[in-house]
Amino acid sequence: MSGTIVNPKPCPHLANYRKKHGLGGYNSLQNNLKASPHGKTTILKDVSQAPRCNLCSTNKGRLYFCLICSQIYCFLSPDSSHAFLHSQSERDHEIAVDMERAELFCVVCCDQVYDPDFDMAVMCKQIKELPCNNDCVKVRKQSSNKRRKVDDCGASKDLTLLMDAGPSSCLPLGLRGLNNLGNTCFMNSVLQALLHTPPFRNYFLGDSHNREICRRSSPCLACDIDAVFSAVFSGDRTPYSPARFLYSWWQHSANLASYEQQDAHEFFISMLDRIHEKEELSNSQNKGAGDCHCIAHRVFSGVLRSDVSCTVCGFTSTTHDPCVDISLDMQHAPSLAEKSTKTGKSVGISTLTGCLDLFTRPERLGSDQKLYCQNCEVRQDSLKQMSIRRLPLVLCFHMKRFAHSHIRKMSKKIDQYLQFPFSLDMTPYLSSSIIRNRFGNRIFAFDGDESDMSTELSTEFELFAVVTHSGKLEAGHYVTYLRLRNQWYKCDDAWITRVSEKVVRALQSYMMYYIQKMLYYKASDDLDCFEMSTQESAHGGCC
Repeated sequence: MSGTIVNPKPCPHLANYRKKHGLGGYNSLQNNLKASPHGKTTILKDVSQAPRCNLCSTNKGRLYFCLICSQIYCFLSPDSSHAFLHSQSERDHEIAVDMERAELFCVVCCDQVYDPDFDMAVMCKQIKELPCNNDCVKVRKQSSNKRRKVDDCGASKDLTLLMDAGPSSCLPLGLRGLNNLGNTCFMNSVLQALLHTPPFRNYFLGDSHNREICRRSSPCLACDIDAVFSAVFSGDRTPYSPARFLYSWWQHSANLASYEQQDAHEFFISMLDRIHEKEELSNSQNKGAGDCHCIAHRVFSGVLRSDVSCTVCGFTSTTHDPCVDISLDMQHAPSLAEKSTKTGKSVGISTLTGCLDLFTRPERLGSDQKLYCQNCEVRQDSLKQMSIRRLPLVLCFHMKRFAHSHIRKMSKKIDQYLQFPFSLDMTPYLSSSIIRNRFGNRIFAFDGDESDMSTELSTEFELFAVVTHSGKLEAGHYVTYLRLRNQWYKCDDAWITRVSEKVVRALQSYMMYYIQKMLYYKASDDLDCFEMSTQESAHGGCC
């Protein structure tokens, strides 16, 4: 494989459209753009009626607005597309706009296409319609020089979204919007969380990954992540396009290489796997030294313990498995009319702690999963109980909101509110606690010293990032909320806005990132140091 990343060829139909029409179509489209206060922009041709396909009058599938004739056509699949038929009957009518997402689409290539000038047109419409109050978003001209002081207004004509939080305040360093490159909100949401994961951030901003040395061997995803960190923390506030990183990820994950919407959790796991594989290959000479020391595992890796016990004699088989996240089933929320047997109060809200209780609760295995008991020497009914043997520096919880039925052969999204704490004590879910609750203070023999393993790190964690998913299973949108210096910020692709704790607590969380409490408060000091270094870089070296 070549050591350089080759960008995919641009869409020839978009290039032809730009050559003939320039920016005229983008500017005239603003009359049909509808921007909401929440940052979502759609196409609304007629406010009096719902949009429908001009040929079949359906409103099913995706509807596309032709940039040439302003007509609406449906796209159910590549084999059933009135948008494509329209492009075949009318010359040069290949480029359209997704009416629900306000994103460019080529009906001939059957793919999203990206044009920064189109994004700018959409953003300008959004800016014009935003209400102006104490929390409004305003446009400022910001310097594009790398390592420029955050609040220094230069002469650049780039549009920048900054919060009007007072004359002497500014957004924390590293808060920079990421342009959507065509259904890439899943990537942007996870990148925003990783960019502000303190140990991960310190590793890349501290030049621990040397791009110059690494790229001599083979293409490296970590090198492109390092480039994203450099760009985002440069002090430039204009939205950044992580195109090079996307293409690099496609090369390392060929099965996911498309502009179709992907799952944010699968992307997160894929990213960590690719980083691990590269660093494991680079450090192959150190194999056999114990745990993996790649940055992905140093930050996110913990150890789960699984105990399977014979219900007849009590014999227990124990296994330990590494994990970089914990996937939790949504806790069943009983009817509000039900009363708790302990408190007598209504218990109709699912909680993260309730999901963790469910995760570590003993469950009876089915008849096809009977344990072969070495004591009884036959297969017996058994109980399985999970616990956490070792905590990571950063805990990632993934909520199983996408349920799949093998019987009905269909999937659905679980739109259920989940209450989650900003501060979390993981002590009740550690192996040492679970074993103590099971056996009391009696002496028992198990593999390993669970008490030492569980208390290596602090058990108190602070929430610093939440990834949400809104919309349907097949066509949704991901947004990340970041907690920096005890202030929450909403990162919706290119848009950065400040939000209150009340907004965050009401979110439909999909992924939650918790960091050890000690590291959370240290992270603010580290960020101050990075900001000071960027200011020194911006003002130093003058002759």
